[in-house]
Formats: sequence, structure tokens, C-alpha cells
Amino acid sequence: MHGWIILNKPIGLGSTQGVSAVKRALRAGGYGKFKVGHGGTLDPLASGVLPIAIGEATKLAGRMLDSDKVYDFTIAFGVETDTLDGEGVEIARSDVRPTLADIEAVLPRFTGPIEQVPPAYSALKVDGQRAYDRARAGEEVVLASRSVVIHQLSLRHPGLVPGSIAPQAATPGDGWMPEQVRHDGVVETITLTADVSKGTYIRSLARDIAHALGTVGHVTMLRRIKAGPFTLADSISLDKLAELGHGRALEDKLLPLRAGLDDIPALSLTPDQAGLLRQGRMLIGIAADDGLHFAISDDVPVALVEVQDREVRVVRGFNL
Repeated sequence: MHGWIILNKPIGLGSTQGVSAVKRALRAGGYGKFKVGHGGTLDPLASGVLPIAIGEATKLAGRMLDSDKVYDFTIAFGVETDTLDGEGVEIARSDVRPTLADIEAVLPRFTGPIEQVPPAYSALKVDGQRAYDRARAGEEVVLASRSVVIHQLSLRHPGLVPGSIAPQAATPGDGWMPEQVRHDGVVETITLTADVSKGTYIRSLARDIAHALGTVGHVTMLRRIKAGPFTLADSISLDKLAELGHGRALEDKLLPLRAGLDDIPALSLTPDQAGLLRQGRMLIGIAADDGLHFAISDDVPVALVEVQDREVRVVRGFNL
């Protein structure tokens, strides 16, 4: 059991609770003890893709934290809250509402490298304490802006017919919410899709988009549809996880360790070369392009390695 279980995390469940659910499923199936960790925190109020690493895959969880993510999110215009989502207290209100054309026009300003200020209610530390702990204690929390990259940002309204402002019905569970477009063409809510770098706060992005439109807003729906190479198509529900655990069938949904490295080329080794790497030795004279590689021997993962000038060094070794 060395690989990935991808959870379709429901709203209300924390990431560590997702890890606990996988541990319970492993126990229920009598699989024995394995290290388990998640590949990127997903807020309890958010749903969607939560990669859970099992066994040797936990050595790759750090790479998953650094990976790009894709989110669907809905902005409700007119009210801003202190948490920038529906859980918070109202701190600003506006009667201004944008049109779809207004929104489409402003999105390019938030595409590419941008600066954003994280929410006060975030897990970032301020003088050794979590920002959300200070904010909940009534302290004024001012966080420094940070550089992030928005690779792509677009309207997500598959139900909108081109040239029409009347949205069709949304498909249940598909991760988006229908736009609320008034008869005069202005928008009450809008659902967007964002492909972002690590460290991006979608709640801050929603706040800043609303401000750029001359109004205020907050996030009412947040769903992660991709994390690194993993998508919703790879995911299973908590009920399915429990069912597979009790049926001792978790292997049916366990993705291999290499699934977390699908963007890295494989490097085939001889048994002797694999043995040297497992001893922490360096390989010399290997014909491979510089950069990270996934070293394998007889289809067994050996290590994540760095190739430089035909020399191969271990970055993360696997005990398989």
C-alpha cells in the first residue's frame, strides 16, 4: 500500500480528518500500519480534490504542496466579510453590481504574476501565532502582500448560451453554481475557474476582483478540481472509501506512487545501478537530460533523482 488515495472532500471536513478517514479504512481492511499524509490543505469550507499519500508516497507530499491547483469558486457581490467567505461577519456592503462584460474585462488584470494580501483568517503565522488565532482574538491582523501566479482565470458558465444572459440549469455536483443575472443584465453571483500557483488564496482573489469592479464580494462556493496531476475523475467519496476499506478493496482505487510524478521523466536503471542509489551512492556517466527523474528498476520505484552533467544523485529514496 504505497501510493495515493484521492478524496473528493466534502464541505465541513478538515484535511487532517481526511487523513484520519484513510487510516480508518486501512485498519478496517487489515492492511497494517502505514504512514499517511495529505498533499495540500483544503479548507473545511471547501470541497474537492484532496490527495492522500500512503506509505512511501508520503515522501512526495512536499512536492504536491508546491504544485499548481485549479479551483472553481463563486463570488457573491454586495457584501464583504472579515473571513472573505460565508462564515464571517459583514464588514462592508455595496449596491454596485457588475455585468458579465464588466467581469470579463477585468479578469486579464488578475492573470499572470500578481501581488495579493492573504486573508487575516489564514494559517499564516504572525510572530509565531496563526493569523486566524489572532484575528479570532480580536486583534487587527495585517499581512504582507505576496507574489503568486494566476496561470488562467476564466468565467465558468457552461450553461450560458453565447449572446444570452439567461443561464441554464447547473448539473448537480459538477462544481459550479448558476449565475444570478438580473433582468437588467447585472450579476449577483459569478462562478470562475482559476489555475493558480502554490500560495494563492482564492478568497483574496475574489475580494480583489470585486474591488476592481467597484464593489465588494465574498466566496460562497470553493471547489478544488485539480491538485498537481490529480483531478476529480481520480477521486472517491468518504462513503466509497469506507466501503472499500471494509471490503478490503482499497487497491482498486490506490493510484501508484509514480502517479504523483507524472510530469517527471522515468529513468530506467540496471539492478546494480539501483543498488548503488539505495546505498546513497552517486551514479556517473548516465546518459540522461539534466533535471529531476523518476528512477525505476524492473518497474520498481527506486528514487526521485537529480541528473546534472551525467551524474545522478538521490533526492528522495523509496524503500520498496
